[in-house]
Amino acid sequence: MKRIAYVNCFAGVAGDMALGALLDAGADLGEVRAMLKGLGVPGWSLDTERVMRRGIAATRAIVGVEDDAVSRTHAVIEDLVGSAPLPGRVRDRALAVFRSLAEAEGAVHGTPPADVHFHEVGGHDAIVDIVGSCAALETLGVDEVRAAPIPVGHGFIRCRHGLIPNPGPAVVELLARARAPMRGHDIDAEMATPTGTALLVALADGFGPMPTMTVTSNGYGAGTKIFGDFPNVTQVVLGETPTPR
Repeated sequence: MKRIAYVNCFAGVAGDMALGALLDAGADLGEVRAMLKGLGVPGWSLDTERVMRRGIAATRAIVGVEDDAVSRTHAVIEDLVGSAPLPGRVRDRALAVFRSLAEAEGAVHGTPPADVHFHEVGGHDAIVDIVGSCAALETLGVDEVRAAPIPVGHGFIRCRHGLIPNPGPAVVELLARARAPMRGHDIDAEMATPTGTALLVALADGFGPMPTMTVTSNGYGAGTKIFGDFPNVTQVVLGETPTPR
């Protein structure tokens, strides 16, 4: 049997929302923490809390950091992840996500990917979100990831550089490079973050409707924003399908 994770990102996707959804769907928090400890990065914690989002019970992944004012180049992160004692599939998936981010950020800022300095995505929280999500997929035994089209809002986003257009330049570059579909919403808020988008474009084998499969579990990862009258959650549906002979 092949195990599939379908990411139904109808309200958007961020790194912590993807991680929360996978934990809510049954990923073992203790195993995820153990893999993260192998990175040798001090000063972080990963906890969860149950919350309600417009009547839907969801898991919020809470990443605590002692000091998140860290700027790392892609080369540093690649060495950090590549040398950690992680299962092969976790390492490969995490490296693919960071590589996608580096290439997109490099294109936006006119910098070689290896020299890209990650600020928002270089801090402890994003490393935990990305490697943690890949670890969660492994604990769930996921062989294939699929996703819905990625939703985006409009207006402006405030970051370290000041105000940037929404969707952010890195998000648009990630989508363009992967030829991944997006869906615009009349919402003046960031619905898809670079970290969440990179997770999907790097790991998803395809985008579209939910595939035919036998559903085994599902979960919801909570965001912190409030979007009108619909729940700000990312849904993950796990299922199985016979392996073709």
